[in-house]
Amino acid sequence: MPLQLFHKTLKLQGFEIDKARKEFQSISNMTSIDIKNRKEAILKYHLTNNHFYSSLVSDKTVSWENLPILTKRNLQQPLQERLSTGYTTKNIFKGKTSGSSGHPLTYGKDKYAHAMTWAVFYEAYKQHGINLNSSLQARFYGIPLRGKGRYLELVKDFVSYRKRFPIFNMNDAVLESFVYRFSKDKFEYINGYTSSIVLLARYCQSKNRVLKSICPTLKMVITTSEMLFPDDRLLLEEWLGIPVINEYGASEVGLIAMQNAQGDFEINQQNLYVEVVDEENQPVPEGAIGSILVTDLYNKAHPMIRYKIGDLGSLQTLENGIRVLKDLQGRVSDMVLLPSGKVVPGLTFYYVTKAIIKEDLDILEFIVIQKELASFEIQYVSKSDMGDALKKEIQKSMDEYLELGLAVIYTRHEFLDRSKRGKLKQFINEV
Repeated sequence: MPLQLFHKTLKLQGFEIDKARKEFQSISNMTSIDIKNRKEAILKYHLTNNHFYSSLVSDKTVSWENLPILTKRNLQQPLQERLSTGYTTKNIFKGKTSGSSGHPLTYGKDKYAHAMTWAVFYEAYKQHGINLNSSLQARFYGIPLRGKGRYLELVKDFVSYRKRFPIFNMNDAVLESFVYRFSKDKFEYINGYTSSIVLLARYCQSKNRVLKSICPTLKMVITTSEMLFPDDRLLLEEWLGIPVINEYGASEVGLIAMQNAQGDFEINQQNLYVEVVDEENQPVPEGAIGSILVTDLYNKAHPMIRYKIGDLGSLQTLENGIRVLKDLQGRVSDMVLLPSGKVVPGLTFYYVTKAIIKEDLDILEFIVIQKELASFEIQYVSKSDMGDALKKEIQKSMDEYLELGLAVIYTRHEFLDRSKRGKLKQFINEV
């Protein structure tokens, strides 16, 4: 039986989770006026109480759309120098980003803002029948192999009622042990990196076993941190046997969007304000693709105002007033510059290779690395070398989607190198 430790532990650490959940209920139907007022309030607070942010805004009467854009590079200075008056590194929540964008940073939140972040997660999961206090989670994430970091992650797993499935090596023997664990524990949901959960589904497919039949208590799988492509969703639904819910967030601001019960990728408007801008940092029309900016409406300890998260996407407002995220395209930095001067998103390689490679069930996963302007390497995991016919199909697809004359080399691995946190980037630009 779960010990109901999640909320208790938050409260013992000074995070007012009960108050935050109550406030969440009162703001669940935020109007445009409510959001405008909250934006103005957090802006005024930081202009008055945060020297770091105030120094960035020379004209204190400037309109919201002309406020400076915060980037990870802006924030790469000592945390204490970025905190508001009255806050220190001793009385806030501190965290670190993974650095997947190439710019890791340490950030801070006042304790109530952190409680609001968890209140949002709690209610978002609740709509799908998941209780963070009592629903056992199968967690597909990385973990430090030794030291204090590993101990802290294991303690958090215990408190949060989750069991971890380390993902740095997922060969057949490891995947079989994972499936065995599902037969022994009453997991209610899977949460973790998309690519790793896809590997689990592929293994179930190879054994012709649906995971839900092995673990009948499973309700859903929540994919996060990596792109979820349509054919991967179909694979997960078929071989895990449960609905797939996509989640989009960032450690420094929390949950940005999550699929709701109707399947819409609903923007979190309770404690965040999300906008999309063009290359000049000006708002784009509804439905247009641009850079995603996020403002934390509650964080008084540290300014997160018009913060460039590093991803591309678009926003749409539905008839019921709900704002939804559309066309999420991954990191802004994942761009491909070709010899002709053409620039395309790294996501293009999904269309170049995924449809071809998925026909060969022997190839479990792959990444594409741009080594030079006209030279690419495809690293893949497979039991045997990729055949010439498949290589020719990939080359033909690159000619069509990208341009002629691009060289590709193929390297087979037993498993793909992931970052320290276990994320798998499907395109890496080394130029």
